[in-house]
Amino acid sequence: MTSISKPTAGSSMSPGEPRPLPGLDVRALQDWLLLHQPELVGAVPLSASLIAGGRSNLTYAIRGAAEPLVLRRPPLGHVQSTAHDMAREFRVISALRGSRVPVPRAVRYVDDPTAGVEGPFYLMERVKGRPIVTRDANAPYSPSQLRELSLDLARTLAHLHSIEPETVGLGDFGRPDGFVVRQVERWGTQYDGSRNRALPELDALQSELHAGIPETRRSSILHGDYRLDNALVRDIAGTPQLSAILDWEMATLGDSLTDLGLLGLYWNINSLDSELQGAVPSAVDLTAGYPTFEELVDEYSETAGVTVPELPWYLGLAAFKLAVILEGIHFRFQAGQTVGPGFDQIGALVTPLARAGRSYLRRA
Repeated sequence: MTSISKPTAGSSMSPGEPRPLPGLDVRALQDWLLLHQPELVGAVPLSASLIAGGRSNLTYAIRGAAEPLVLRRPPLGHVQSTAHDMAREFRVISALRGSRVPVPRAVRYVDDPTAGVEGPFYLMERVKGRPIVTRDANAPYSPSQLRELSLDLARTLAHLHSIEPETVGLGDFGRPDGFVVRQVERWGTQYDGSRNRALPELDALQSELHAGIPETRRSSILHGDYRLDNALVRDIAGTPQLSAILDWEMATLGDSLTDLGLLGLYWNINSLDSELQGAVPSAVDLTAGYPTFEELVDEYSETAGVTVPELPWYLGLAAFKLAVILEGIHFRFQAGQTVGPGFDQIGALVTPLARAGRSYLRRA
């Protein structure tokens, strides 16, 4: 292996040397790898770019290493709880490696400020593939391919939920008992922290969720944010296949149906309320070949060998969670803490989501 000469302290950077990025000092990372894990260093200087995606944690593509890598770190100005997410993400993808759930290979977890990153981070392999985020991304695929890809997404979730946590070293990864109660309370607390206007529909949804908390039938490893655009898709011999499930920052142990509820919310997001149509990006289009969510549930049920009950409460919980997240973004925008295009429209989505959640609950 050819190594890179370590630059001397105080030397000026030549055009070919790595440059710092917001949240990542690429040169410091290269120096750290040379010292602690030289087998990861390639023959050219490291470079990096920020990959869009992920609710909060930052993701960078690392080029120039001995193999293509991805670096995940907490958001800028992170708090300790989000720093803890790094260790959890690294732990869960390490545990799932070799299972029927495709995940990137975990390379190394690092908690060393001299590595050029504020707070803990981890490195993982960069898996080939791309997410399917908008309807334009459906164009390369036939209706039958999109249908099969979707059903495989459901089967993969069933495989995840069928893994006994103890067998992969995740027996202490969460507290399944009382999980759904804590979910309602947790997101209610987050809502309280960003209250800045009257939202009667969201208040009503919160109360109705409290009043109808179901008994958990099955607990499992949860992804926590399972949806189509958190999967990478790779073309193999002209056939799209899932190459990796990403963004495990909310993974834990808990009620399996919460993952299904969130998947269902995003699957039908553009048909829930006229004010939501087109506002939340989604590639799902039944006319393009995608199955209905009910078909996904049937596929999940058959693969997992379980009977899935009606899901209105879990769909309502998913709507509440997303509404609270968006209200938090709106709150920060109003306070001048978030800038950029589109943020001024986020607040308008909260009430339609709350209405959709209440509509789900009325079906119970």
